Amino acid sequence: MTTSNALHPDDATLARAWTVLESVPDPEIPVVSIRELGILRDVRRADDGALEIVITPTYSGCPAMSQIAEDVAHALDDADLKPYRIATVLAPAWTTDWMTTEAREKLRAYGIAPPTGNCGSPAPMQEKVMRFVPRALPAPACPRCGSAHTERLAQFGSTACKALYRCLDCREPFDYFKPY
Repeated sequence: MTTSNALHPDDATLARAWTVLESVPDPEIPVVSIRELGILRDVRRADDGALEIVITPTYSGCPAMSQIAEDVAHALDDADLKPYRIATVLAPAWTTDWMTTEAREKLRAYGIAPPTGNCGSPAPMQEKVMRFVPRALPAPACPRCGSAHTERLAQFGSTACKALYRCLDCREPFDYFKPY
């Protein structure tokens, strides 16, 4: 059983851990941190005093999770924030709604179209009902020229969480971070 980080008397250590982990980049998209992407779900104190770091993959088969856990451990070790445990939690499932506004802008500047709209997910750490009904979404705008005149080339881009698109105006291909 864990205690809420808001109720723990060692808030300075928890705040420091959050700050340290803010600098851990996503290994596949290094311009955004795991916190900005919503992968870093919680930093809390366990009953035994250890820090518990909760991470959630962008999808259950994400191959970067072991690297993310290793990077988190390295950052905590460098900051001398021990003892700690890293827990990978699959439920509730990660959603692009957990991305920060800053992450979306950084993705766009990096050449990846951020997800459009929102998935209507409840607040983080609540259950989410998954519906497997395809819905029509407008094509994403090109992150380079801003044109909405784009087409999907492939359902999967450089990673499974992205699709490959091409701008029909500037003719440049780009990844689109799929909303889910």
